[in-house]
Amino acid sequence: MKKIILSTIMTVLLFFAGCQNLDLNPLTEGSTENWYSNEQELTMALNDLYRGALWYWECNRLFHTDRYSDDWSQRDYIYDWIKDGYNGETGYVESMWLNSYKAISRANTILDHLDNAEGNLSDELITQFKGEASFFRAVFYSYLVFLWGDVPFFTGYLSIDESYELARTDKNVVLQQIYADFDEAAADLPNSYGDLKRVTKGAAYAFKARAAIWMLDWETAAAAAKSCMDLGVYSLHSDFGNLFLTSTRNSPEYIFTIPRSKELLDNSETVSNMYPRNQGGTAGAQPSWDLFCSFLCTDGLPIDKSPLYNPKEPFENRDPRCTYTIVKPGTAHLGFIYDPSPAAKTVQNTTTGAMVTNKDSQINDQYAAYNGLCLKKGADEEWTDDKATEKSSVIMRYADVLLMYAEAKMELNEIDASVFDAINQVRARAYKCGMAETTKYPAVSETSQAKLRTIIRTERHMELAWENRRWFDIIRWRLIETVMNRPLYVWPPKAQILAYYNNGDYFFPSVLPVIDENGCPDFAPVAATGKIRKIIDRTVATRQYLLPIPSKELAINENLKPQNPGY
Repeated sequence: MKKIILSTIMTVLLFFAGCQNLDLNPLTEGSTENWYSNEQELTMALNDLYRGALWYWECNRLFHTDRYSDDWSQRDYIYDWIKDGYNGETGYVESMWLNSYKAISRANTILDHLDNAEGNLSDELITQFKGEASFFRAVFYSYLVFLWGDVPFFTGYLSIDESYELARTDKNVVLQQIYADFDEAAADLPNSYGDLKRVTKGAAYAFKARAAIWMLDWETAAAAAKSCMDLGVYSLHSDFGNLFLTSTRNSPEYIFTIPRSKELLDNSETVSNMYPRNQGGTAGAQPSWDLFCSFLCTDGLPIDKSPLYNPKEPFENRDPRCTYTIVKPGTAHLGFIYDPSPAAKTVQNTTTGAMVTNKDSQINDQYAAYNGLCLKKGADEEWTDDKATEKSSVIMRYADVLLMYAEAKMELNEIDASVFDAINQVRARAYKCGMAETTKYPAVSETSQAKLRTIIRTERHMELAWENRRWFDIIRWRLIETVMNRPLYVWPPKAQILAYYNNGDYFFPSVLPVIDENGCPDFAPVAATGKIRKIIDRTVATRQYLLPIPSKELAINENLKPQNPGY
């Protein structure tokens, strides 16, 4: 008989591990000692580590961390990380800490009890299971050291008393175990499982590269990304525009995803916030002007330097990912022509052909998108029946690996043809041409480290927008002081919108924002015209480069102190 002891400190955490033996232990019932003895039991235990709830920072909700970034605009609402800041009582902080340690504890338990299966399973299968568990332990520790720095660290069983006394370990010590676990996983795991989607050798290399790049360990990041690339298993999806649809679940670009299923798991998510008003959504959230103005022009130059940019037609001559990510006004979107223009009082219902009142214009509806933008990336006809989606959470894809490799090599100042090939594969795919067709897209060949840094940061911004990657980049590039402490701007009130439209100052005034060395726009010159409206002052405290340790943990365990600086 087992008694599972629940603790608020890291672990409800110890789930399977945190058990005490009593005198009676019926062999017919599952326990830590007699479980993990066959393929079914080990597979069930490992399957639990694929649950979206454990991947909290990625899967808690759609676009979870994008809401904390400069890519997001939501009327006059901003999230706690931006507005008041997180503290030790914030639910998201507590949940991420707890769920990460739950996953680590469960991975530890599997690793500690694989010998239960000896004689029942082949050595090959036991090795594979060891690789999977090692991968998960490494991933969740990598989140912890990135988000909190020095953290409690253990690789085996902890008693409740031991967990109350565990101190924080230097993040660099934890990082070496992370690397070792990823190396173990890469050695133990296959390249693929056929149609079965489980973690692979390539995933181990890719996540090792991400862990290293988070910690600015460029040499390790470059080597790990290169190992993933050299497998020859992954390739870029041919069409960026349909890569993010629910129907695209099996792209060769996907390295690791967490699936959703309304039918099987009932974990679909509502998209009403991102849904336009004409279709019955709230249009509460949309891509920001910051993101929109970060997309390059088709000559590879930013909008403040390209002769191709026309503020009266700002969607023209832009990198194709601009209109793959943001709906171009005047085009069909989810059953209607999307047009936020004050002149478009009616628009066509493309299903019936009828002209209807245009609720996506502020002239007709005060709650239409405040900045005139609408999300297209990932928007799917699947949304139209119940405004919900079951699209997989894409945690790692091959384009990210290519860009991590290019960035790491650039930061090492090892700028060579392999760097240009990695970037240009990603960029050429956006233009639907081959990498060698350099007359069809703005190929990258810049050898200056500083200039190439700007190019790579901009490329990541264009490629990975609204994929839960931007916030992590802001943190590791230390951009809070700049991009996150600039105001958020939208259109002026509707009477002025119409006046400026009639005067030819639509979509933006002719004055351009200044694009900085990180590829991000500063709207101060535009705001000085009085023709755009500051809706929010974003003020993010720099202490939030690290999250606070949950207050409950500090109250229970004095050895976790001191709290992270500034909290």
